[in-house]
Amino acid sequence: MTPFEAATFFFHKAADRLRLNDHRREILASSYRELAVQVPVRMDDGSIQVFRGYRIQHNGARGPYKGGIRYHPSADLDEVRALAALMTWKNALIDVPFGGAKGGVQCDPRRMSSGENQRLSRRFTAMISYVIGVNRDIPAPDMGTNAQTMAWMMDAYGQKYGYTPGIVTGKPVELGGSPGREEATGRGVVICTQEATKRLGTDFAGARIAIQGFGNVGYWATQLAAQAGASVVAVSDVGGGTYNSGGLDLEALSRHRLESETVAEFAGGEKLTNEDLLELDCDILIPAAIQDVITSRNADRIKAKIVVEAANGPVNPVADQILNDRNIVVVPDILANAGGVTVSYFEWVQNIQQFQWELQQVNDELHKRMVAATDAVFDRSESEKTTLREAAFDIAVDRVAHAAEIRGYV
Repeated sequence: MTPFEAATFFFHKAADRLRLNDHRREILASSYRELAVQVPVRMDDGSIQVFRGYRIQHNGARGPYKGGIRYHPSADLDEVRALAALMTWKNALIDVPFGGAKGGVQCDPRRMSSGENQRLSRRFTAMISYVIGVNRDIPAPDMGTNAQTMAWMMDAYGQKYGYTPGIVTGKPVELGGSPGREEATGRGVVICTQEATKRLGTDFAGARIAIQGFGNVGYWATQLAAQAGASVVAVSDVGGGTYNSGGLDLEALSRHRLESETVAEFAGGEKLTNEDLLELDCDILIPAAIQDVITSRNADRIKAKIVVEAANGPVNPVADQILNDRNIVVVPDILANAGGVTVSYFEWVQNIQQFQWELQQVNDELHKRMVAATDAVFDRSESEKTTLREAAFDIAVDRVAHAAEIRGYV
């Protein structure tokens, strides 16, 4: 099953439950616009390398398109199309006034110099500049991109259209970014997980948590989970993982990772693989790396009581059913990792108003929205006797379908 087939699978199940007619289903299942571009880049050795880039605008019924830019070898048309659709449902579920979009360039930014990354980002921005805009489509960081990437994109767009800080979110604070944006996705994951444990009648404080992925989302999830009293027993990244049943020393782990560029070989824990981490005996498992890591091959070996999808699509549809049959609670990605786009919305608002919020206001507003969305999903799940994923998709699809209807195009 391809990434887009997996994303569409959950949509069609929601459409069945909501009894959407055929033309509404067809419009909401497909993308409004799909732009594929060449991105030629002068490399440091003088050669020209041509990358493939995409910007997919899935649905704009609820507002301007919104979604990140991913730099990764797997960021092909199907993957970016799937991520754009998930953004539509995520933005509707967290109730920010955006539609869904996603962008990607098939490249490996880790093998590129800073100069090559900058030239790539500026050229890609120029190639998609015709379809983005403050009130049309607002990119943000994703896997392989960061605040620096957004600064380059903002500057490239501004050279053509004038100073436009609201064209991207996730920028450095010095250029109009929002306080709290860097840690927002990880913070949202932790808030959502805390609320989920309350609703499930368990304690977050003292819970043993394993986190796959130590990028932006995984790093902040580990730090904030530990601050909230949980015991982070395992983390991993592309180089491997580390495990300590008594809880990892995160300060020492961060120093080790800074020095060696991986959490593997950390002296304060036992070495393990990414696959091993998923099957650890723990209370809460947080896949925060890439999609499709829990599948039919390993779903029957997951020991965690709760799986929180901090990554996009880490549990595929077959595995989702297996986990459900085993009474393992899955907190879906369109809820759990919505903190980033929520604070991106706050950043966009600040850019439009040209007035910066204080960090406490950002965190307080994020907390309110994450709690409200989590409660709404649990309430619907309980009232309709559905899984949390089904409840989340039902709420999101219903909101988008209603917006499209009252706008008059379905």
